[in-house]
Amino acid sequence: MIVEVDGVNAHAATGGVDLAGDSPVVLLIHGAGNDATVWQLQTRYLAYRGFRAVAVDLPGHGASEGSPLATITEMADWIARFVSAAGFSTVHVVGHSMGTFIALELATTHADIVKTITLLGTATEMGVHPELIDAATNDLPRAAALMAAWGHAKPAHVGRNPTPGMWMVGGARALVENSEPGVLLADFTACMNYDKALSSAAAVQCPTTVIIGQGDKMTPAKSGRKLAAAIQNAVVVELADTGHTMMFENPRAVKHALLAALR
Repeated sequence: MIVEVDGVNAHAATGGVDLAGDSPVVLLIHGAGNDATVWQLQTRYLAYRGFRAVAVDLPGHGASEGSPLATITEMADWIARFVSAAGFSTVHVVGHSMGTFIALELATTHADIVKTITLLGTATEMGVHPELIDAATNDLPRAAALMAAWGHAKPAHVGRNPTPGMWMVGGARALVENSEPGVLLADFTACMNYDKALSSAAAVQCPTTVIIGQGDKMTPAKSGRKLAAAIQNAVVVELADTGHTMMFENPRAVKHALLAALR
């Protein structure tokens, strides 16, 4: 689907299903340097189970026009404008990595449009290793390789792929390598500068689920648990042998956890 936001086209994937009707809307937000394709194994699943699944490309990402936004707050405000432009009144928000910070900001500053939030691969803060910052600045293929290596738990590196015919690590590298110049660095900067994760978590009033990969090196499980503890009555789901790229590493468990959170 294409929606005009701030005078330019914003793109979202819907799992190949018409959005007509009044079923609940699930808005899925990707992480740094990624786009809506990271949700390809979840959008169709949700779309055939009574939800309108909308995986959005943030500005400058994927097929969305415009430049990348500089802060998490700006991204959350943009998402709110996207929701309004798309004609949705309320949405269930699902975020991965950087998208979890956007979801937290939405739930606290635009609470009227948020029914639930589900956070995948989150943390109290998202610092970025200096080597990765240097690569994002000067050598995007190297940055992509580092993210793919750190973003997957051990099983993904030795061929245990739950989706036959796909190479998880290679796909993750290609996705970041194909991002527009400057997008990854802008996203990293926004994540590093967002210092409101814990205070936003404490202010969340809507039902919340936190999904943690026990083998996550990028947003370690310990930090994810700490953030979850700050959210009133948050439900925590932990996935064994799963890293940061959990939507591909453990798609069945993620789909089931999402469905339980939404219902």
